[in-house]
Amino acid sequence: MSLDFSGRVAIVTGAGGGLGREHALALAKRGAKVVVNDLGGARDGSGGSATAAQVVVDEIIAAGGEAITNSASVTDFAAVQAMVQETLEKWGRIDILINNAGILRDKSFGKMELDDFKLVIDVHLMGSVNCCKAVWPIMTAQNYGRIMMTTSSSGLYGNFGQSNYGAAKMALVGLMQTLSIEGAKHDIRVNALAPTAATRMTNGLYPEAMLNAIQASDVVPAMLVLAAQDAPNRTILCAGGGSFEAAHISLTKGVYLGRGDDIDEQLMAHLQDVKNSEGQIVPENGMAQGHHEIMAAMNQAE
Repeated sequence: MSLDFSGRVAIVTGAGGGLGREHALALAKRGAKVVVNDLGGARDGSGGSATAAQVVVDEIIAAGGEAITNSASVTDFAAVQAMVQETLEKWGRIDILINNAGILRDKSFGKMELDDFKLVIDVHLMGSVNCCKAVWPIMTAQNYGRIMMTTSSSGLYGNFGQSNYGAAKMALVGLMQTLSIEGAKHDIRVNALAPTAATRMTNGLYPEAMLNAIQASDVVPAMLVLAAQDAPNRTILCAGGGSFEAAHISLTKGVYLGRGDDIDEQLMAHLQDVKNSEGQIVPENGMAQGHHEIMAAMNQAE
């Protein structure tokens, strides 16, 4: 069954190429009105041009869809607010936010300049924060919203040379976890997508044969599910090459060691038991970890 986005309004950041372009085209094809946002910079964030975004808009319009271009930098909150206001003036609502804009400045941590670390954090994390903040009151007022963060395997599992990128991408998971809880009462569902796709961001990371197996369009179904009316909430979907998985931040059953002068030595001796994944759970919120530990202590006290 095809997912229908008729009447919905979507903002897609970083939509001038790669995954963002595929997301914008897919949403428009299924009836959404789309803001194609792209600063038009290079992979490292330098430069800027609205040309790439306009090409995507022209493609959407040529196919019978509705779209407008926007070249705001997601790092500029005032510019993001102006984009949101322009969208409201044109279409009257905002239903979907796809946080996709990003840059790379890869280098091993020991050789990385702090300015490069901070800029990647600013674009990926604060760029998504800025966009979420700008649409949040609108989605709250209309009691409907779908927000997708773009995380990464580099954040979930680490990757050499990407400490800045990985830190930003894992931070987006933390943002998603809390916003999904806070937005639930207003039917604002917030999820994350960890894509594996051949884009300019992955050029040089994989051999050509592997890149051919992971086309950007293969990731689109996961985005559509996370942006749909019947979307889940607080889900991390992984997608690439036609394969789909879910990632979880889980909590092991653990081991109760109590208090005492030698607990550090005991913890070292039992560390493998503490890390044992058998019986692990996915806590419903942050307090659930504390509840698990409090109950363990209380049960031992009885």
